Amino acid sequence: MPKINKYVDIDTVEREAKKDLIDRHSPFIHCEGKAKAGEMFSITVKMGNEYTHPDDFDHYIANMSLFNGETLLARADFTPGALGNIKSHAQVTFNIIPTGKKLKLTAQAYCTKHGIWESTETEVEVTE
Repeated sequence: MPKINKYVDIDTVEREAKKDLIDRHSPFIHCEGKAKAGEMFSITVKMGNEYTHPDDFDHYIANMSLFNGETLLARADFTPGALGNIKSHAQVTFNIIPTGKKLKLTAQAYCTKHGIWESTETEVEVTE
């Protein structure tokens, strides 16, 4: 089983190099706090908040996945150079139709050099 790295609040990290590593490898979920059952709902997953990630042949974000609890909702795959071979924030918007009363969203991203990174959970209320 591969190791899953989790986001650490960078305010608690003292060294700038560590802040850079954690931030640029962490996926961040951006969406509304409420969704309507049966209607399309957009969820954007962005790599890094402050720091950009390389897009080199041997070091790039290979994929980003979106989960509701343990259920895989969507996944986007990237090839090296997809972001122009420059440091950037890889980003993808997933459109889903929510069901149930609550979504417990988590994103994971795979860096070819530093492994799997996971976001903090984001809860979304689903209304009728």
